[in-house]
Order: sequence, then C-alpha cells, then structure tokens
Amino acid sequence: MTTPTSAHADPAVLTPPGRKFTRTDVQELLLKARAFIVLIVVVVVFSIIVPNFVNAANFEIIGKHVAINAILGIGMTFVILTGGIDLSVGSIVGFTAMVAGMLINEGIALPFSSSVAYPSIWLVIVLSLAAGSLMGAVNGLLITRLNVAPFIATLGMLYMARGLALLINDGNTFPNLVGRPELGNEGFAELGSGELLGINWSIWIMVVLGLLAAFVATRTPFGKRVFAIGGNERVAELSGIKVKRVKTSVYMISGFCSAIVGLIVASQLVAAHPATGQFFELNAIAAVVLGGTALAGGRGGVLGTVIGAFVIGVLGDGLIMKGVSSFWQQVIKGLVIVLAVVIDQAQARMQERLALQRQQELA
Repeated sequence: MTTPTSAHADPAVLTPPGRKFTRTDVQELLLKARAFIVLIVVVVVFSIIVPNFVNAANFEIIGKHVAINAILGIGMTFVILTGGIDLSVGSIVGFTAMVAGMLINEGIALPFSSSVAYPSIWLVIVLSLAAGSLMGAVNGLLITRLNVAPFIATLGMLYMARGLALLINDGNTFPNLVGRPELGNEGFAELGSGELLGINWSIWIMVVLGLLAAFVATRTPFGKRVFAIGGNERVAELSGIKVKRVKTSVYMISGFCSAIVGLIVASQLVAAHPATGQFFELNAIAAVVLGGTALAGGRGGVLGTVIGAFVIGVLGDGLIMKGVSSFWQQVIKGLVIVLAVVIDQAQARMQERLALQRQQELA
C-alpha cells in the first residue's frame, strides 16, 4: 500500500542539493520552534520577576500540573492530526474518576447473589481505562459510521459523560479512596502521590506516554496514516487506507488518555467528584495548538504538544505566584492561544509559498 503525500508538503524535501540557507529558511525554522522559544522566554521572564520561581519544589508542582494537560494533549494531538476535534475529554476524565471511585468504595454487585466483589487496584485501573476507551470508540463510531461532525459528536459525548458521572453517585463525591486491607484494594493513592527516583508518578507517565506516542506518530504505519488522513482524507481513502478504522482508533486513544488523567486526578485528591475535568478540554486543545499542530490536520507532532503544555503550565503557575488575578490570567492565556493560531496560519502560508518556490527552482 502506498501512503499518500500530505497536502501540507514539507519544503525541506524539495530543497535542491547545495542550496544556500536563506533568511526565509531562518524564519521557517523559528516558526517551527516557536513553542520551545516561547517556553524559554516565559521561564526566563518569571525567573526574573517572581522570587523563588526557580527551585526544585516549584518545578515539581509545575510538572504535576503539566502532566495532566500533556497527557490529554497527546490524545488530542492524534485526533487533530486527522482533522478532527474532541470536546469530550474533560467529561470523560470526570466519568472515569467516578468509575474508579465506585469500584473502590462500592465494588461490583454480583448478579443472582447478594454479595459484592471488590476488584484489586490493578483491575480498577484496567476497567477505568476500558471505560474511557469505550467512550472514545463511541465518539469515533458516531463520526465515521453515522457521519456526525466531530464537533457535534464529541459535544454530545461531553454532556452524556458528565451526566453519567453525576448519575453514578447521585451527584455526590466518592471520598477517601484509600481502600481497605480486608478487601485487598489498597494503594490507589500511590498513583497520585507516589514517586520514583524522587519524581512523581504522573510525570513519569507523561514522559513514557509522550515518547511512546511520538514513536507511534513518526515511526509506525499507523502514524503515517494519521498524517495522511489529515493531509487529504479522500486521497488517503483512494490509496487504500481504512480511514474509518484509523479515525475511530484516534478517538479511542483520546478516551484512553482521558481515563489516565481521571485516575491521576482522583488519586491525587484521594476522592472522585463528578465535576472533575471541567474545562480540561480547553487546556488540551490549547497545548496542541501552541505546540504547532494545525487545526486543519496533517501537520504537527506530539513533542510540540508536550512543550505547549509546559508553556501553559509555567505561564499559569508564574501568574499565580506573581499574584495576578484569575480574571487577568484567563485574558492572558486567551491572548497566547489566539496568537498561536495566528502564527500557525502564517506558518501554513509560508510553507505553501516555499513549496511553490522550490518547485520552480527544481523546474
């Protein structure tokens, strides 16, 4: 099977041998590295204006906040690379947190019996991840089989998942998720507060998941198909790519990542609340956009999303430490996101111009 070329052609592949490095190339390089440059600038600025900003304890706090946005953003990156969007990730976070809370505190009522089974923590994690993936699969099937627009399908799932989270315990919180020794379901809090080599588990999960996702996106046939669909879905389909299957898979990945975040948040709080995850989808989309992934699909990457999540995390924590009001924090974050979209559009136009220019040079 031949993988079709993305519509957003990479100008680098069209560069003739011996061609000089021009000012336009520098501009293109700066645009591609913009998320990293912004991150450096933000860190330097807050290091100067906020006392005690640069210390290990603060960076660990920032790392834990960043991990949540980054993990959600990793799943969202695959969706957006295909040209889609997933507005339901925040609600799936809340739903899966409530599923975990229910399994730990109330167990599973066995049919045809008056007894209750309490699963181990590992089984709680597996079942919660399966619940998140299932919701992602429903999103994917609505979009690919019933031709519902991604915005509408995931908006509907946003409400359905939040409603189910409220129904699980009549809108109440599952408190004190520490388990009981006699039931063998202790250890859930370790996921949120435990450490390996002095680094919180949530940060390790972000690092491992980020590396794995980057490998999948850039080194596997699945990743190439994701980019191909985002570049030109019709051409991808004519090339033999099973578009519906791939698109359903990316929404399952997004649901799986949402479930991971739901488990992490519930574990950090040692409680599950149905409102958990509200507006998380906005930070996830912002991380993806700041990281350079095009909302139209076909261009971007996981590494950029992780850097974008760091920009949001450092910016948010720095503004809090500086004492900036929450109202102004929202304004500043909004401006940064709008600016990122404007720059993305400029990059797209520049790449199209460069591709045309280099094709003329080759002619």
